[in-house]
Amino acid sequence: MIPDKAPGEEVLHASGDLKKQAHIPSFEKYKELYIRSVESPEEFWGDVAKDFFWKTKYTGKFLDYNFDVTKGEIFVKCMEGATTNICYNVLDRNVHERKLGDKMAFYWEGNEPGDEKTVTYRELLQQVCKFANVLKSQGKTQMLLNCDRVSIYMPMVVELVVAMLACARIGAVHSIVFAGFSAESLCERIMDSQCCILITAGKEKCDVIDVIYSKCCIMLKHLTKEDEASSGSLSPPAKRTCPDLQVNLTSAPVPWNPEVDLCWHSLFGGASEECEPVWCDSEDPLFILYTSGSTGKPKGVLHTVSGYMLYTAATFKMVFDYHSDDVYWCTADIGWITGHSYITYGPLANGATSVLFEGLPTYPDVSRMWEIVDKYHVSKFYTAPTAIRLLMKYGSEPVQKYKRTSLKILGTVGEPINPEAWQWYYSVVGEKRCPVVDTFWQTETGGHVMTPLPAATPMKPGSATFPFFGVVPAILNESGEELEGPSEGYLVFKQPWPGVMRTVYGNHERFETIYFKKFPGYYVTGDGCRRDKDGYYWITGRIDDMLNVSGHLLSTAEVESALVEHEAVAEAAVVGRPHPVKGESLYCFVTLNDGINYNQKLEAELKKQVREKIGAIATPDYIQNAPGLPKTRSGKIMRRVLRKIACNEQDLGDVSTLADSSVIEQLFENRCCTTV
Repeated sequence: MIPDKAPGEEVLHASGDLKKQAHIPSFEKYKELYIRSVESPEEFWGDVAKDFFWKTKYTGKFLDYNFDVTKGEIFVKCMEGATTNICYNVLDRNVHERKLGDKMAFYWEGNEPGDEKTVTYRELLQQVCKFANVLKSQGKTQMLLNCDRVSIYMPMVVELVVAMLACARIGAVHSIVFAGFSAESLCERIMDSQCCILITAGKEKCDVIDVIYSKCCIMLKHLTKEDEASSGSLSPPAKRTCPDLQVNLTSAPVPWNPEVDLCWHSLFGGASEECEPVWCDSEDPLFILYTSGSTGKPKGVLHTVSGYMLYTAATFKMVFDYHSDDVYWCTADIGWITGHSYITYGPLANGATSVLFEGLPTYPDVSRMWEIVDKYHVSKFYTAPTAIRLLMKYGSEPVQKYKRTSLKILGTVGEPINPEAWQWYYSVVGEKRCPVVDTFWQTETGGHVMTPLPAATPMKPGSATFPFFGVVPAILNESGEELEGPSEGYLVFKQPWPGVMRTVYGNHERFETIYFKKFPGYYVTGDGCRRDKDGYYWITGRIDDMLNVSGHLLSTAEVESALVEHEAVAEAAVVGRPHPVKGESLYCFVTLNDGINYNQKLEAELKKQVREKIGAIATPDYIQNAPGLPKTRSGKIMRRVLRKIACNEQDLGDVSTLADSSVIEQLFENRCCTTV
């Protein structure tokens, strides 16, 4: 699996200066540690665990698991018997033991240039303790101390970090919902996780947090979408009832229900700065984070305390080769797993200084990111291929307006990066002196599972290269046989690592079905993968009915469900079509009810329907009138054929199983040629 030696001249290598101070300075050192991590995980991860505080030590096996559904229930347990608190480890430990209280934790940069603030580790600890006391004061205290759930729906402000760490401090489980999602999506997640508190933000003459979530151009509380979600007052056809929210902690005096709404700042001001952490068992839940499911119903991925803490801390330190003088910037949103692991928990566990950015990469101009890099002397920069492709369109001049001499390492996340974008990123942004760590991982994995290490791994543009420590990948064919050497098939993992998900919240059967039943004995990623002659892994994309739009997974079933809720639509089918910036775009085929004519007004209504049901990110790029859909005689829609039509590819392959092949000609005639 790991080659005896690194490939030669066809790959790119880190500079000698970077290797001199690197945590993992060579490919030989990587191989040595990798073998140790796989063969002696207790020894390898035990060394990582020494950097953290444990109230009690673990008993029994370090890592216990079953990946084979034929041998019983699927489970993963790490450090059973140990107790700790992740908030204590990322804040108190840094302030009191490592003497980092005056070190900057975050430089916050708003959407408007000049809208900025800073927060040190000591200030962050004080704010977290105060807000933890606010949460504890709201009745139901005992429930909150015993893994009750708290929903958080906020833009990229420091208060979002404060809220999630306050939950972790008192043992409450946070469920953060990306602020670009609709009220219905928020409601669905509140209902599924049975949250008793909603923490959100607003805008209405508020001089403390005065936020419009600019990425999606929606005002949160001001549009009262949270009220709509938390009261269950969503419009038909689906009458929804959310659980009774104990309190809706908002940040501004906006449309208000005094029976359930409380102002963050009114309570926060009088709260104590002292709050003892609750010592949690290793396998206590830390957070639930929803990701799209192929059935259309989002999955509540559940991560637990100790394993996640160890894994995010280790991956951050080694993948970004973090050192104490670095300034790190991840451009993701905390509403996604990247923001959980590599804005909050991973960097703070290492005592890092990070940039927290609330704005857009192209506002007020397309040089904004590089202006921020120079402003804060960013040395480690982590962004999505979507953003890279967007900025590529404007050429190198906006990048070269700024020096970027502080940059040492570049990273990508969210989707496979095409070699052309990789080369532009490496050559123009990094001036061929900054290694690119192309990280592959998922919400479910908790942290990087396939990634280069910047000083150790020779780079191939577009390849995720090799597994991280403790991760054992394999490539399977459709029959479940492991393929050796150069091959392509299903990417699976043969054993767990500390940070892997533990279950789908409230539905362990679904967890087993999705990730373990297809190939017993393996964790199934749902992604395809190719391994080349040098042993490098190349992620080829989703195998199931999922789309990767701008680095965010969307379920085709979820979009189809939103479309057919419109009274005019009888049936819908959604496929992906390549997009030069977003990676994939949504191409929707809709069959209308008898007597309904397709027109621009209806098209606008359908786009609005999807946007309101799911969120702006799911807005269709193309909607095509489809008098009929290509189906087999058993009634199954042939999505393979629809993908060909969406891309205007005439070679459809075998269509002998179609019940009515005449629909194909109609679909080609009705094709959308331009974005709607």
